[in-house]
Amino acid sequence: MKQLEFLDLRRLNEPYLSDFENATCTNFRSGHYIGGPSVAKFEQEFARYCGVRQCVSVGNGLDALVIALRALGVGVGDEVIVPGQTFVATWLAVSAVGAKIVPVDVSSSTANIDTVLIEGAITPHTKAIIPVHLYGACADMARIMEIARSHSLFVIEDAAQAHGAICGGKRAGAHGHVGCFSFYPSKNLGALGDAGGLVTNDDVVAERARLLGNYGSIQKYVHSEIGMNSRLDPIQASLLSVKLNNIDNIIEKRKKCAAAYSEAISSRSSTKLSRLLKDDIDCVWHNFVVLADDRQQFIDHMKSHGVHTAIHYPIIPSRQECYLEEFGSINLPISERLAAHSVSLPIGEYLNECEINQVVQAISTYL
Repeated sequence: MKQLEFLDLRRLNEPYLSDFENATCTNFRSGHYIGGPSVAKFEQEFARYCGVRQCVSVGNGLDALVIALRALGVGVGDEVIVPGQTFVATWLAVSAVGAKIVPVDVSSSTANIDTVLIEGAITPHTKAIIPVHLYGACADMARIMEIARSHSLFVIEDAAQAHGAICGGKRAGAHGHVGCFSFYPSKNLGALGDAGGLVTNDDVVAERARLLGNYGSIQKYVHSEIGMNSRLDPIQASLLSVKLNNIDNIIEKRKKCAAAYSEAISSRSSTKLSRLLKDDIDCVWHNFVVLADDRQQFIDHMKSHGVHTAIHYPIIPSRQECYLEEFGSINLPISERLAAHSVSLPIGEYLNECEINQVVQAISTYL
């Protein structure tokens, strides 16, 4: 029986090997090992792809969020609304700037922040909202931006899992004041190491973000703010440019895979297993998540059919040790339920038809 790993980064990147080698050699010969033309090229390309004026590349996705918050002036004494279920980096960024985290539960149909609950969490100290486009499906940005405008709040999109996603005619990252991305290797647009970036239509915010990520400096040896060292490596930038040329094809292949999984689940009436996202929600499928009534039974069944799965995310941020004292008693029932029942299936543009069918058959026998 063929063993299908949850994620195979070697296979995912294999089609680009020749282009990666050429790009790496070009960078080596250029003599630009920090910044330079490769970084500038990727920033221009990614800004154009997202439909915004500016892209500022940084070291990773967490840095993108921290720098975005600082560039907008969010800090001590401010409150920031975040979803209750997300990768912990969303919360860590707020803590890093000294602001107060205000968790809001998520929607059971999307795992994204529940917009019905946002206004109830707003106080005179609220300064920003960070919606997360979890698993590759956009949060309800039209409603979130409406709420933000009526309360004069900043919106920072955590689009770390949603490269290329479209809602309301705009790509993820182009709705709010700033959009933040991770280019971690497993992402739909992934580097071969840590990498990140932020996008915006605000030139002033972009300039300040660039300064903050470069030791608080625009002019060498002149430091106007207490900054940090968070810069995209030029080799990673050149590799990302290679993959950016193929991002729409990547998304289409993932959608095809997701459609096969969705059909396998929907074609059988069962309460044992359900999809997280419904057909009317567009998604770029960074992860394909199902909800299993008995999660361990489902995981064991899939493994017995050679299909390895993963869990995103089994412990919500409020239950993490670093936040337990402050948020351990807060009630986030949907976030808790998703954490207890979600399972991620293998999905990737590199999967062939036989492998997709292997997952489909395993689902079918379970149901």
